[in-house]
Amino acid sequence: MLTPHKLYPNTPITSRDQLVGFLAAGARPEADWGIGAEMEKLVLDARTGEAARFSRIEALLAALAKTGDWQELCEGSRLIGLKGQHSSVTLEPGGQLELSGQLCADLFCNCSDFSRHIVHAIDACAKLDLVMVGLGTQPFSRLEEIEWTPKARYGIMGPYMLKTGDMGQRMMKQSAGLQVNFDFSDESDCMRKMHLSQALAPLLYGLFANSPLLDGQPSGFLSTRGEIWSRTDPDRTGLLPFLDKHDAGFADYVEYALDVPMYFIVRNGQYLDLTQQRFPFRAFLDAGYAGHQATMTDWDMHLSTLFPEVRLRPHIEVRCADSLPPHLVLTVAALLKGLMYDEAAFQSAWEYCRPDSREETALACRQAWRLGLKAPWKGGTLQDLARTCLELARNGLDRQQARQGQERSESCFLDGLDRQVADGVTLAEQLLQKWQGSRQDKLKALIEHSGFFDFTSAQVTGKCAEAQLGSAD
Repeated sequence: MLTPHKLYPNTPITSRDQLVGFLAAGARPEADWGIGAEMEKLVLDARTGEAARFSRIEALLAALAKTGDWQELCEGSRLIGLKGQHSSVTLEPGGQLELSGQLCADLFCNCSDFSRHIVHAIDACAKLDLVMVGLGTQPFSRLEEIEWTPKARYGIMGPYMLKTGDMGQRMMKQSAGLQVNFDFSDESDCMRKMHLSQALAPLLYGLFANSPLLDGQPSGFLSTRGEIWSRTDPDRTGLLPFLDKHDAGFADYVEYALDVPMYFIVRNGQYLDLTQQRFPFRAFLDAGYAGHQATMTDWDMHLSTLFPEVRLRPHIEVRCADSLPPHLVLTVAALLKGLMYDEAAFQSAWEYCRPDSREETALACRQAWRLGLKAPWKGGTLQDLARTCLELARNGLDRQQARQGQERSESCFLDGLDRQVADGVTLAEQLLQKWQGSRQDKLKALIEHSGFFDFTSAQVTGKCAEAQLGSAD
């Protein structure tokens, strides 16, 4: 389904109805629902564990460009990404490598898409003496030691981050996450899924906490990335306030987005900096800027610069999880698909997760960043909630298999979580137990914990990946 800005890329905005319509255009009938995953990976020097210099990441992109039907994306003379027919490979500000996979009907498709990318990336990294790791924060390199990816937008965003919080540039250059995208049928379905997604934020932080390090030391957090995001920019991060309302709708998201200050607009291929003063989209819509009037493309770009825990753009994006090791990269998508796309699982999950207030959810998130699955939750712990939601999601995926006549259930993509949930020990705690000895000892432990250093079915997604290996060769 084409969204309004793709149909009419320079259409001026003359009514707020257009902004609501942009979000409404994301609706799909249930038969067409898909699942998408965006996976950021840190790229490190394989010998030192330091963040790779941009020139080496650029060489990695050039090597990947030769492996498939990729269009090279450049800014000036620098290679900054790749675009394929259904997927893309892009760079975050600190050189984090992100695969934005295609929107798939099922997780087996997601797995195949991921596998095709990662097998080539691992090979290219080995030849360049690099290693990719699924970790939520840079383990060794300090902020000032990490090069900026040479994108014009980061030249605007970076300085602005210094005005909005004390960790904005750390978010940009030192963090890596995993995002899941999914569909809705109409406004009501969208809002209830956003309600549940936001209510699940503490669980997602606790269950997938995988960033206990910063600047070469334990940070005191299991999800340092969560803490970093909370200190980035209160205008555009955190929990959505309007979801406190039971009757929230598209118009509420529009009103929220209109009040967020803008970073920039693009005219004739040039970024125009709007950060010198607080300039919300509402002001741009009402009065324009330097003779430029707001268009639907501007609106789409502005929505992409909002970073709440759950985002609408116009599909639903859940953004809580840290970057994960290869064998767990699809567990977040499996958990959410099991809960969101099965009515019985959804209703049960909402009853278990429904917060009494946004403040309750915010407190639970803060506790999850430090305590992981041991964080308190409604008279128990997040481990108790994880057990419940894992069972609900597994049953939900099994029922989806039966309804859709699939040969296999996608519930196998949850298998990697069973022991973690049973033991209540996060990935972050597992890494900290091994974080000792010399620098080389720590680097070895880090790569064993989260490195994409080999490619086996067990390392990607266990038994679920076996059928995908042939298509990845």
